[in-house]
Amino acid sequence: MQTATQESTIVLKIRELCQTILDQPDLRSARQGIDAFMSNAAARAQYDGVMSKGQALQEKQERSVPLTAEEISAFEKDRDALLKNPVARGFLDAQQEFHDVHKSINQYVSKTLELGRVPTEADLESGECGHGCGCGHNHHDH
Repeated sequence: MQTATQESTIVLKIRELCQTILDQPDLRSARQGIDAFMSNAAARAQYDGVMSKGQALQEKQERSVPLTAEEISAFEKDRDALLKNPVARGFLDAQQEFHDVHKSINQYVSKTLELGRVPTEADLESGECGHGCGCGHNHHDH
């Protein structure tokens, strides 16, 4: 069981990490991209339309219903227009940036807990998360 001092030290370090993340220029720019998107109703509607259309096509495929060339073409046209919208593109790029940071943090923490030490680059490049990581990868005991 952790003592209050150990817990407060971990929380303090987590807060320091959070501030460091917020201070990164790339992430500050990504945050601005998200804010610009959220305040632009037309870009949000365009994004929602493409996501809804993509979801509908995916559901048809999952039900083994063939997609028509027209459906695919219409989706691709809408998706391409979305990607050319600078506000929507900024949002999508920001989402990817935040996803990459989140993945990196999770990878470091998971590897640290698994190995009982701070992981090296080689540990992180191994591609495996280790036993008990909860990622869903199959781990085989040899």
